[in-house]
Formats: sequence, structure tokens, C-alpha cells
Amino acid sequence: MAKPISIEVYNPNGKYRVVSTKSMPGTRWINLLIEQDCRVEICTQQKTILSVEDIIALIGDKCDGVIGQLTEDWGETLFAALSRAGGKAFSNMAVGYNNVDVNAANKHGVAVGNTPGVLTETTAELAASLSLAAARRIVEADQFMRAGLYDGWLPHLFVGNLLKGQTVGVIGAGRIGSAYARMMVEGFKMNLIYYDLYQSTRLEKFVTAYGEFLKANGEQPVTWKRAASMDEVLREADVISLHPILDKTTYHLINKESLATMKKEAILVNCSRGPVVDEVALVEHLKQNPMFRVGLDVFEDEPYMKPGLADMKNAVVVPHIASASKWTREGMATLAALNVLGKIKGYPVWGDPNGVAPFLNENAPPPAASPSIVNAKALGNAKDLDNCLPSESPVSTFEASLDLVILLLPQVYLFQSYKSWKADHHLGALWFIMCVFLNIGSWSLL
Repeated sequence: MAKPISIEVYNPNGKYRVVSTKSMPGTRWINLLIEQDCRVEICTQQKTILSVEDIIALIGDKCDGVIGQLTEDWGETLFAALSRAGGKAFSNMAVGYNNVDVNAANKHGVAVGNTPGVLTETTAELAASLSLAAARRIVEADQFMRAGLYDGWLPHLFVGNLLKGQTVGVIGAGRIGSAYARMMVEGFKMNLIYYDLYQSTRLEKFVTAYGEFLKANGEQPVTWKRAASMDEVLREADVISLHPILDKTTYHLINKESLATMKKEAILVNCSRGPVVDEVALVEHLKQNPMFRVGLDVFEDEPYMKPGLADMKNAVVVPHIASASKWTREGMATLAALNVLGKIKGYPVWGDPNGVAPFLNENAPPPAASPSIVNAKALGNAKDLDNCLPSESPVSTFEASLDLVILLLPQVYLFQSYKSWKADHHLGALWFIMCVFLNIGSWSLL
């Protein structure tokens, strides 16, 4: 018999049973579920990472949906257990879902949710913070001060790197990478070099416009360059931030060879995925190059660091906190809950998983939709994706009826013009021309 798992229960008589494997920030997500007749059970077990057996015990014999965490192993065993319990939805409280076997979820008919669209600025801010902390050796200096070692100003004490006028390199110029680049360019007047399979036109226009602004004010303008290869970024940049997805092509993207390509006093920042960096090679590189510095939020074998990394004074390491702003974490909890609720209630899937602002507006009810279901098409919800496009102001029945009248009325008159044409060619011609303009006008209104 499985050992009982401690839980906290809200709305015990609710019709639908939703389990959260962890307590999550805020209360809105709980209230939204309760308002839709859900019994909410939150695991309070004093355990950082729940095992598969723990989660099976939480699921029990009847469970409509689960909100889980990226530290959990959601594969065949858990999706089979959730399916047996009648569950149709699981949502990660995370934008990534490397911990989820989506094929297993498809096999058991379980929708898999994630929480994009709410982490961009928060993650970019942490990457910028790590860049500055590494450049100015803030953590080293803090530890030195706390240890009581400071006995007066010295010319060589914790000399770091000036960012202004240097080059920031971005590998992966998607939403987060571009937000980071804008912060570094505008905040520190750095030049930009980036590598991405797709051209980031908006980012290029931003840097160009900012460069023109600086020039107009008598300052050195910033520049941008889209690199032909990742190696070009590694060779030329003074600060490099990693923002790729994690797949077979990006596993150990940063390794012994690529590290050797970088400048001896370069700064490397990773807030993407731990396995993008070969941590063993990184530790060795840090040992051999004391002026090379890194800022890491993610690690190859979380929650563990590779041996030696913790001893490196030229490494700033933080425990996966890129999304850890109050607004973002509460938003992630809300989106995860609404993913599960949407599937339980039979709602369609939102058409733009990155346009989630309507779900986060606390002054209005959220749209009747699941914000982001990554396997919607595989489960046969492609129609949902097409029909539930985001809208700040959903169209009312009255507005839809009015649109129909606007569209059909000119058609009636056009038919009448045809009858007039038969009776009187001159009058009919004028009537026909007027009706054509009415039709054009009706379409433009819609």
C-alpha cells in the first residue's frame, strides 16, 4: 500500500477533482477552479521533487486533471494512471515540457498544457542580471565583504568588465533572446551580434532606431549584425547569452571546442536549458581561464551541479529562478490551472498561446478556453485551434447578428436592381451601381 500523501483541500464538495503536485503562488488560480465547481487538492508533502509513486498516490482512483512541475517525470506510467482515474488533462507550470513524454500522453488521450507568453521579460531580466553580476564580479565582492576581508580601497580590487561599447551576443533570438538583447543594447549601449535560423527583423529595427537616436544626440551609435554561424557569435561577442530550445541539435551546444573559440575574458550566460552546456568542459575551462566568467540559472543534471563548479569564483550560479517574479509565477499558476479547467469543461484551445493577456487580467473573467495545449492537434483539436482566436472583446450575439444584416441587406437590394434593370434599363443601371457600392461598403465594415 502506498504511503499517504499530505494534502490541503479547497471546495471539498466540488464536482471535478483537480490535483496540484505543489503549492503555487497566488490564490487566483485556486479561486478560478473553485468557481467552476472543482475540488482542489494541493500536495503539502515536505519533498522538493515528488516521485512517480508519490504522484500516483495523489492521482488516486478518480482525478479529472493534474497541475504538475517540470521536475517530475511525466511518462507512460503517470499518464496511464491519470487515464485510469478518468483524467483528461495535465499541465506543466512551465513553458518547457522536456519532462513530459507527449507521445505517452497522446496514447492515453491526455491533453498536455504549458505556460508560454508570461515568462519573456522576467527571464530576460535575470539573464541581464547575471550578465552584469558576472561582468562586475558582484557575488565575489559580496562574499569578500561579508567575510570581513575589506580593509580599504585598492586599485586592483575586484576589477571587472565595462559593458558599454562592448558586443553582446545572442544565440537564439526568439522572444526571450530578443528581449534580453534590447535590455543590453539600450541599457548598456552595447553592439549586438545574434545567430538564429530566422531573421529577427523587429530586433534589427529596434537597434537601428536606437543607434540613430544616439547619433542624433552626439553619441556613438550602436550596431547590429546577424551572424552566419554560431561560431561567429562566439568569436566576436564579449557577453554571450544562450536562448535556444533543447533538442538533439542543441545538446552540449557549448562544449570544449566552442568554449575555446570564445574570448579569454568573455562572459557566458545560460537561462535556457542546462544540457545546452557541457558542464564538465565548462568547469575545466573556468579553471584554466580565471578571467572567463559565467552566469548560470540552469544545470545539466538539476538539481545537481557537476563537481568543481561550486568552487569556481568566476561562476555566478542561481537555482533556476529565471521566472521567479511574483507576477510571472502567479501568472504561470493561473495558466496551468486554466489549461486543466478548459479540458475538463470542454472548452476550445486558445489560438495564440503567447497572447495570454486576457487570461491574466484579474479585473475580468478569463476567456472560456485552454490557454496552451501542446498536443491539441495530435488529440484532434485542430478545429479548436482555428476557431478560438484571441480577442480582447469577444463578439456578442447581437454584434454577430448585426454583421449578418450588414452583409445580407445589400444582397437583397442587388437582387432588386436586377428586377429594375429588366423593367427600365436606365433606372436599373443606376440602381445596380448604387447596390455595388453598398456591397463594397458592407464588406469593408466587416
